[in-house]
Amino acid sequence: MQPSQTTPLLADDRRHERRRSSLDSDMTDSEDDALRGDAPSTHHGRSWHLRLRETLIFIWALLATAGVLILAIWMSHKSQIGSEKPSGKRNLVFMVSDGMGPASLSLTRSFRQHVEGLEFGDTLTLDKHFWGSSRTRSASSLITDSAAGATAFSCAQKSYNGAISMLPDHTPCGTVLEAAKRAGFMTGLVVTTDITDATPACFASHVDVREQNDDIALQEIGEGPLGRVVDLMFGGGRCHFLPNGTQGSCRADDIDVVSIAKEKHGFTYVDDRAGFDDFWEGKKEVPLPMLGLFAPTDIPFEVDRRNMNDVYPSLSEMAKTAIKTLEKATANSDKGFFLMIEGSRIDHAGHINDPAAQVREVLEYDKTFKYVSDFLETSKTPGVLVATSDHETGGLSVARQNTVDYPEYLWYPAVLANASYSSLYLAHELHQHMSENKNKSEKELIAYINEKIVVPGLGILDATKEELAPIVQYPLLAQQVFANMVSRRAQIGWSSHGHSAVDVNIYSSGGPGTDSIRGNVENTDVGKFLRDYLNVDVGDITEELQEKMNRKPKSAAAAAADVEEAEQDHWAVHEDTVRQLEEHGVEEF
Repeated sequence: MQPSQTTPLLADDRRHERRRSSLDSDMTDSEDDALRGDAPSTHHGRSWHLRLRETLIFIWALLATAGVLILAIWMSHKSQIGSEKPSGKRNLVFMVSDGMGPASLSLTRSFRQHVEGLEFGDTLTLDKHFWGSSRTRSASSLITDSAAGATAFSCAQKSYNGAISMLPDHTPCGTVLEAAKRAGFMTGLVVTTDITDATPACFASHVDVREQNDDIALQEIGEGPLGRVVDLMFGGGRCHFLPNGTQGSCRADDIDVVSIAKEKHGFTYVDDRAGFDDFWEGKKEVPLPMLGLFAPTDIPFEVDRRNMNDVYPSLSEMAKTAIKTLEKATANSDKGFFLMIEGSRIDHAGHINDPAAQVREVLEYDKTFKYVSDFLETSKTPGVLVATSDHETGGLSVARQNTVDYPEYLWYPAVLANASYSSLYLAHELHQHMSENKNKSEKELIAYINEKIVVPGLGILDATKEELAPIVQYPLLAQQVFANMVSRRAQIGWSSHGHSAVDVNIYSSGGPGTDSIRGNVENTDVGKFLRDYLNVDVGDITEELQEKMNRKPKSAAAAAADVEEAEQDHWAVHEDTVRQLEEHGVEEF
């Protein structure tokens, strides 16, 4: 009986405790409500109020977190696209290393370390300013030419190979240089090739195909639809500015472009090293506009030019004079200057597969880049330097397999260091000798080639008869044979005498907006940066050009027919041009 009486009593005690706990809880809630000033409510009402408060706090925290995330994303996006907008006076220098691909940097870096006895960690100036890479395809091909490549920079639009600031429908596109001039900037072009060649032409002229050099020359000095847009031009290409029939001319007509430049557009004209030296190192103030044409066609390769320093200025000398001139000309202006500098003949060294010529071209370009970047660092006017290539030339490889055996993991910079002249210059010297000694036997010619050309010019002491004999039979092969002799011994490979589709490097001093061209970008993105940094309106220039040139969009077939006709016209006068140059003792090398 005892157990049956005990169990109910324990259960009653537990129920009593639960009732007390519930009562205490209700009393506590009521007291809390009273302290907060709340009206007395049921326990159900109290729970609803707490849930509402917790929900509001959660929503507030969620919104605050979302705001922080949105701000972080916006700041990151701003950094990635380089949305900083420059303001006030500023300068922009755009450098083009025509035909220089990534392998050219590897080749030149190791060459410099070898000849100067440097450690492997000692790099080029360009290496220290590596920024990104550019995709180079044109509108008409996966492999661009210099014309379409430069149009991507000048107009920030893709076009067909051969186009000089013309779009695929054969309407003109305004260039950043033209827009800069219209906005009040001073402008300049400095190149080591013909000033009417594709890259400089794309900034200051508009023609259907790049071979229309005679038209380009006229537009560059101010005879185009916009008038004069360039304040300073240094380079080669004098033959396109002289009337047909005069010494050193290669024009197809009798227009005296130099006279028009001086008399109508106010240019000061210099055509030799002596004239340039009058203004070098600030000896005399450079009057603007200035036209300096220092070679009939291209300025010689740097490896050759250094042996003719009294005849031709270097790229770095021309760039330095141009920058100092434009800086002084804009000293009292609220605008700065835009200057395009091209290391033009890196491309030509690639075309002829001459590594000894190419490394000297890249070194001179690197020297120029250093001068420009140092200038911008010390200048009182803010400025940015951006540099890239329009394409790679030659399919250069810093490797070569000469035998069927497993390849050596070696290449020999000393072979390039031993070369004193380019293969093109040496071929020119040989052709001249052969024309003056037509009665020499094959044996005598082989001996001459080896003793007077190969040994002193290329620094090659082990040339074989089998290597040299084809030159005697086919003299036009001389340049290719000489270049191949150097490449093979240095173990440098080439896949083409033309361009390749490889991505090319971008370099920069950094500055407002330059993050927009970091990483891997299109070549047109480089053009957009140039336009945006100067904050100029290229669209208005395009509309004005299309109206003044009376150009209407053409069908693809009609546009292609125009290109073909223009190219035929060019080649129809090509032989006559060569003949005229030869008659006046002018032969490009």
